[in-house]
Amino acid sequence: MTDLSTPQRLGPARPSPAARLRFVTAAALFDGHDAAINIVRRILQASGVEVVHLGHNRSVAEVARAALDEDADGVAVSSYQGGHIEYFKYLVDALRDGGGERIRVFGGGGGVIVPEEIEALERYGVERIYSPQDGQRLGLQGMIDDMIARCGSAAAMPPGALPPIETLATAGDRAWRALASLISALEDDRVDPAVRAALRDRARLQEALAPVLGVTGTGGAGKSSLTDELVRRFRLDYADELAIAILAIDPSRRKSGGALLGDRIRMNAIGDWGRGPRVFMRSLATREAATELPDAIPDAIAACQAARFDLIIVETSGIGQGDAAIAQVADRSLYVMTPEFGAASQLEKIDMLDFADFVAINKFDRSGALDALRDVAKQMQRNQGAFDVAPDAMPVFGTIASRFNDEGVTALYQRIALALGECGLRSPALGPRLPRVDVRHSREGGAIVPAARVRYLSEITATVRAYRARADEQAQCARERWQLCEAKRMAMATSHRAGRSDAGCEPATHDAAAANSATASAAPIAPTSDPVAARLHALIAEREARLGARERALLDAWPHTVAQYSGEERVVSIRGREIRTQLTETTLSGTRLRKVSLPKFADPGETLRWLMLENLPGAFPFTAGVFPFKRENEDPTRMFAGVGDPPRTNRRFKLLSEGMPARRLSTAFDSVTLYGEDPDERPDIYGKIGNSGVSVATLDDMISLYDGFDLCDPATSVSMTINGPAPTILAMFFNAAIDQQLARLRAQCAAQNRTPSAGEIEQARANALREVRGTVQADILKEDQGQNTCIFSTDFSLKMMGDVQAYFIEHGVRNFYSVSISGYHIAEAGANPITQLAYTLANGFTYVEAYLARGLEIDDFAPNLSFFFSNGMEPEYTVLGRVARRIWAIALRDKYGANERSQKLKYHVQTSGRSLHAQEIEFNDIRTTLQALIAVYDNCNSLHTNAFDEAITTPTEASVRRAMAVQLIINREWGLAKNQNPNQGSFVIEELTDLVEAAVLDEFDRLTARGGVLGAMETGYQRGRIQDESMRYEHRKHDGSYPIVGVNTFVGERETERAGPLTLDRSTTEEKERQRERLAAFHARHCDEAAPMLERLRRAVIDGENVFAVLMDAVRVCSLGQITHALFEVGGQYRRNM
Repeated sequence: MTDLSTPQRLGPARPSPAARLRFVTAAALFDGHDAAINIVRRILQASGVEVVHLGHNRSVAEVARAALDEDADGVAVSSYQGGHIEYFKYLVDALRDGGGERIRVFGGGGGVIVPEEIEALERYGVERIYSPQDGQRLGLQGMIDDMIARCGSAAAMPPGALPPIETLATAGDRAWRALASLISALEDDRVDPAVRAALRDRARLQEALAPVLGVTGTGGAGKSSLTDELVRRFRLDYADELAIAILAIDPSRRKSGGALLGDRIRMNAIGDWGRGPRVFMRSLATREAATELPDAIPDAIAACQAARFDLIIVETSGIGQGDAAIAQVADRSLYVMTPEFGAASQLEKIDMLDFADFVAINKFDRSGALDALRDVAKQMQRNQGAFDVAPDAMPVFGTIASRFNDEGVTALYQRIALALGECGLRSPALGPRLPRVDVRHSREGGAIVPAARVRYLSEITATVRAYRARADEQAQCARERWQLCEAKRMAMATSHRAGRSDAGCEPATHDAAAANSATASAAPIAPTSDPVAARLHALIAEREARLGARERALLDAWPHTVAQYSGEERVVSIRGREIRTQLTETTLSGTRLRKVSLPKFADPGETLRWLMLENLPGAFPFTAGVFPFKRENEDPTRMFAGVGDPPRTNRRFKLLSEGMPARRLSTAFDSVTLYGEDPDERPDIYGKIGNSGVSVATLDDMISLYDGFDLCDPATSVSMTINGPAPTILAMFFNAAIDQQLARLRAQCAAQNRTPSAGEIEQARANALREVRGTVQADILKEDQGQNTCIFSTDFSLKMMGDVQAYFIEHGVRNFYSVSISGYHIAEAGANPITQLAYTLANGFTYVEAYLARGLEIDDFAPNLSFFFSNGMEPEYTVLGRVARRIWAIALRDKYGANERSQKLKYHVQTSGRSLHAQEIEFNDIRTTLQALIAVYDNCNSLHTNAFDEAITTPTEASVRRAMAVQLIINREWGLAKNQNPNQGSFVIEELTDLVEAAVLDEFDRLTARGGVLGAMETGYQRGRIQDESMRYEHRKHDGSYPIVGVNTFVGERETERAGPLTLDRSTTEEKERQRERLAAFHARHCDEAAPMLERLRRAVIDGENVFAVLMDAVRVCSLGQITHALFEVGGQYRRNM
């Protein structure tokens, strides 16, 4: 394999390209898999390229608009979710239509884009699609070098004549394209001085020169988010009349010359709102400039003024205390900072407080914000000599740009708009549309986790560490007590043999279990005059007093436990029903293998330590599992399925559940559904309908999807992997279950020649909600950190999650999990196993804190929480479940006071998708088998085994059958799996458990230092950590230091011969058309009801009602896309970050 690290580690720094190259990078529409494209953009930057990174889920229109306005040389797009043929062809067409014929298009999608499709796309006009084989041959750096060389040859060609300046003022996209080319020429110093002078003269000739708003501030203060929110308010307030230009500046890297132009990714308000493009955005790098502004910025502003924009916003890169260059080019300037500026004396060093017209203290929900507002206002008053203005009247505002419709941002906007009016900005034609606000800062409250609780992870860490310390201390106490008792017994026995009559001692016991009990160890000893015996007696009493009541009870119960597990069967009574469990299995050789094996320690200290840290399956702290035994005759199999339209996936479900005693259905949705949209004929949407999952847009689709399955049967459970629009999909599912029960009720009543009463109908609805079983993923925290199917603002998404849980409590939904807290997708994004576990548990505790802050009781919601992990090839995966269960149980009991049901962490495992490789694809089943084996040994509650061909396509029926066979063979044939605690007693398993637990707790401390999970998310800490780990994995995979058989070692000369080409299981044109037809029919049937219902839904959000309760009604008449867009208006869209 190519050693991609060599060019970066050895020799001089790579020279930047002769011509400055600019790339736009993104993941395709409805595609959250951004690990690969993040690696690409990082290596591009390190290779001297300026990169405009758009992040995940980008439509062709967004990518093409960015490439044209940024005057990019190349576009690099990753596409892992199918629909790539339509997407890339549509992108090539869009660039050609917009005047970007010279922009080269590059793509990749692992093995998803097969060789025949690569060839077709490159014939159509895509410059290059890179395959896994290209990665093997070239390495990561080699692929980047190839992209640079291909674009560099085009950039090296003599540039055409610059467009006439007069064209800047013409209407249409071509004018913006000409402006983009001109700004590039200004950046590259390819414009004659005479042309520059003419450009400035042209700008001055405008009837009204567009005012310039300068936005500057410290790095990480939220300038881009605040700029986006200001632009959104300008557009709303002016009814989208204004033409706005944004010039966003980021620093260049001095060593490589590359730059990450990272402002565009944060912008939600620059798209087309239906009146055509209204916002032009151009990113610039500082290059060799000595300040935070590039040398070309004055001419770039003049070019935008010549293009007749109404408003120009210039956002600088992050600045230090002594920088104030923006004041030289802006008519009005805004300085953005955060409350954490240090001592008040530091304010005296901030130069911008002399020049700023407005100051925004962003992230105003942080502690100390009100004090910061007061101190900054006073300092600004002193710096500007405005002593005739009261400090609280100074233009200093507290804002939370991350909060949708934040009042502090609106107050700042209205003050800015008024000031820009004095500089020539025209007033709205029909008057302002936004209501006036009379505040100086964001309202208090509304925090998901209150500021007083941000150290919750530190408290959990202390709780777990204290428990471990107590386990060691109590074990030592029990051991010493036993040793002292034995010493006294032996001393008394010696005295007895010597003929002394006051020995008085219990005889020694040879039963290990009995010896381990507290009672046996502290058996009463007759009084004695022997001073040694008396001293021993006192020491025993001292240890006895130190032994806790809970620990004493564990030791006292141990002999009875041993007796229970030593027979042929165990009998327990649950809710008046007698449950008999066979305790042994007999092998072909006649060996009787116990289902649960017990330790045989003689030392009660060892027994107590084992009971406190391990214990039997089903006993606190549930390290070995949350149930005493697995269910008889029911495998933990839960296979993921979804492709095409609902009828096709329904057939797949029936195939998977055929002959199985329990129907565990796991639903994969297509990416259109995952992002809350409806099927559409637009090419970049159309290609994804029914690919990589099933298309579900309406309640009709949901009913068809599960047709033939009784959703309220105790043997049926349904898992739905969906996050952003999860509340809407869950409402559809619940309605489908309710409709099944109502149909059954009506049939029963019809047989009796009557109609059901209102009471019967209400009872059927209530019973359906109580009985329905399953899980919806709905984990929005991990979406922000890794998976990227967030669609709404984070605060609003978390609010809706709380609404769902409150609805569950109110309606007695006890058998359905309201969230599946997922580490799987964190791992798929690139995290190592410890990071996966730490972030997943931390997210789980964040939901606990959020729901407690909402006023919910711990034992009302904790049983509705479940977890989802990935199992890969690293050793830590073997103990993920053990560590997770122990930390969760200890924290829930000792920190939150939860009951036993709440303490039990239940989790699903999916074998690693990241370890599925397109090369030597048949080897994937071997990896999957090993990963499934450790999941079974760890007593996971359900398991999905990936099909070998998922590296390339949605699995076929044949490959799914093979994947199911993997776990059926383990569960039904593999001998050691007949034992249900095979991990216990292994030295390496116990050591790994302790090491991973310690590493997780250390990561909790690091998250606490950043303000908890939500505080760390604000700075992109988790996302950055995951990307770093992904980068490390890819480097080691490509340089061969991390061996992967068939990929970088034991590589065959050619792939194993197959009987014909690999079957690609994708949606058909007929299925896509049927979905569109069903959607159109649903819309037509409910055309009169939809609009009023959507207005009711919007009103529920504004009024703070339980949104999920309204969704239960809305899904009956509105489609998924209609609901999503209605909620965007009142809940806000997700803002991407790096």
